[in-house]
Amino acid sequence: MNAPLHLPQDHQAPATAPERDPTDSRRFELLQKKLRTQTGKAIVDFDMITEGDLVMVCMSGGKDSYTMLDILMHLRKIAPVKFDLIAVNLDQKQPGFPEHVLPAYFEKIGVPYKIVEQDTYSIVTEKIEPGKTTCSLCSRLRRGILYRTAKELGATKIALGHHQGDILETFLLNMFYGGTIKTMPAKLTADDGENVVIRPLAYCREQDIEKYAGKVGFPIIPCNLCGSQPNLQRQAMKEMLATWQQKNPLWIKSMFTAMGNIKPSHMMDRGLFDFSANEMRAPEGGFSGDILFDKDESITLDGVNGAFAIQSEVLKRAP
Repeated sequence: MNAPLHLPQDHQAPATAPERDPTDSRRFELLQKKLRTQTGKAIVDFDMITEGDLVMVCMSGGKDSYTMLDILMHLRKIAPVKFDLIAVNLDQKQPGFPEHVLPAYFEKIGVPYKIVEQDTYSIVTEKIEPGKTTCSLCSRLRRGILYRTAKELGATKIALGHHQGDILETFLLNMFYGGTIKTMPAKLTADDGENVVIRPLAYCREQDIEKYAGKVGFPIIPCNLCGSQPNLQRQAMKEMLATWQQKNPLWIKSMFTAMGNIKPSHMMDRGLFDFSANEMRAPEGGFSGDILFDKDESITLDGVNGAFAIQSEVLKRAP
């Protein structure tokens, strides 16, 4: 039998070098600065946050919401206006949801927070056939609950973690499947006229957010706990944008710029522009709230109205 090998004291194997902090690099500093600058610019460009605001930061546990909270906490320290933050997570009682992760993270970074427990999962699974995507209905129910929570907390702004890619995908979805030119706005007053929704990451690319979240090591919670099928139409838009990005990144940049550089007289919307008088029409009232067009196989146009009925049912069940 071979004896175990013992190295002399002077020839011991070198100790393992300590792991290098992935955030301790010039490349990370540049990425962090880029995201902070883009977020700050979006906030200024769309007047998202003003003096005395209480911003309710909606936290899903994904890379986008973690990054948004991280950057807003930094901007709060250096911004010329004073504002407060409160992190809010809606626990929808999805099977396997690690409900301890977000509270532990909020405690660690020292941010005020609220966990809202509402079993929308059971309601959605009652209404949607097995195998169909639940995202559209689920998001509408979630939005109604978050609006109500914002009022209860006295929050003046509701921050969502949608980024540039989400905005572009929604733009294409509306154009190809909805026959309309619209997308997720960077800032919007909700249907109730009280809640104001902001998207501070509107100028940030998903690739940059993903890299940043990976370097920082946020405790990411997967978004597929509900077991629903992916939204194939949105996925198709994502893949198309990725292909364009590889062929010519300027296409994506130009398309995003175009959404903020609209010439109504050079479009064909007679409700927006009076071609007889050759002038803009006065804005009309009507339904134009924060309902994102996210068509899938389980939600029809009639289903949107049904979602509001179910949303009312959710609110009635709330404790």
